[in-house]
Amino acid sequence: MKKLLVVFLLFTSSALLAQAYPTFRLNHEVKFNIGLFLATTSIEGSYEHYISEDTSIGGTVYFDDDATDFNGNFGISGNFRAYFGYKHRAGFFAEAFAQYYSGEEEQNPENPLPDNEYNTVALGLGGGSKWATRSEKFTLEIFGGFGRNINPERFQDAFMYRGGLSIGFRF
Repeated sequence: MKKLLVVFLLFTSSALLAQAYPTFRLNHEVKFNIGLFLATTSIEGSYEHYISEDTSIGGTVYFDDDATDFNGNFGISGNFRAYFGYKHRAGFFAEAFAQYYSGEEEQNPENPLPDNEYNTVALGLGGGSKWATRSEKFTLEIFGGFGRNINPERFQDAFMYRGGLSIGFRF
């Protein structure tokens, strides 16, 4: 009888150790901005690391062969995201980002600048929505945001924007 009681206690105690909240295994995500690529032929890749079920940090790198495009020919940015909604790591999100980018201004024949290349940093806010498959391995995200350049002086009044439609893979 004592053996039966010990076995019963072992099984019930292991059931009591179950967690109230799920554990998340897929904390890393890589994304490709297919929307930006189709619109401008720019290549943009991102990485996102989930630090909890509703917050993440990430980074983005993009390249463009036209230095006079809206955000130059090279950029790198970092962001912090907070997700809102019922599903963890998906749904509506808001983000704060910092972005470094470089490029060239188009030459104005009336007022040619001696140096039309620029390197600048922008701080901004963005938002969007993310959907994940049932297995949470694949994602689809639509996002947008805008920022304000903080240097150099002739670009401080300029705003920059970013956006796209990204597909991602979590691992």
